[in-house]
Amino acid sequence: MELSNQIRKYRTNLNLSQEELAEKVYVTRQTVSNWETGKSYPDIHSLLLLSNLFEISLDQLIKGDIEIMKKEINEAAVQKHNHYGNIFGSLFFISLLAFVPLVKFFQIYGIIAWIALYTVTLYWAFKVGKIQKENDVSTYKEIVAFSEGKTLDEIQKQREIGKRPYQTVLKALLGAAVGVIVTVIMLFLFGGF
Repeated sequence: MELSNQIRKYRTNLNLSQEELAEKVYVTRQTVSNWETGKSYPDIHSLLLLSNLFEISLDQLIKGDIEIMKKEINEAAVQKHNHYGNIFGSLFFISLLAFVPLVKFFQIYGIIAWIALYTVTLYWAFKVGKIQKENDVSTYKEIVAFSEGKTLDEIQKQREIGKRPYQTVLKALLGAAVGVIVTVIMLFLFGGF
């Protein structure tokens, strides 16, 4: 990685040890070592301090590593999206299956418990939606590509943007249909209220 070499080069040009550089940018010596071996990247605050200390532009310091940083940020967003999506999916499935049994066995307290469970489910849905909005993914194809760490080319992206309005309606209708079907099945299994 270019950044690790840049930090090492400019540090040695100033005749600074890793520990001395660490003191000047308010980090530990181990952090500087990790930067120089490419195990981690400096945060933006540290990059600004390094750029100032080395008397070079930020662009000169990180030249060549911008694409690598973008890729790492994208990978982190994909992992977070998939993790949040798994939590949301599990909670959604549980809330679908739990409604009828909770109401059947606990009446009003079951409804209260289900509302609490559904509220937590909505919280995770909003977290997933926030990541999708930040990364401009909305349609099924965009979400699948994003969750696999891929991107659509510009032509595909424009086609998917055209599909967004009706896919949103279809997702809502499909979710409602699944909810009704599961509720009817659960009512049948538990003999109604």
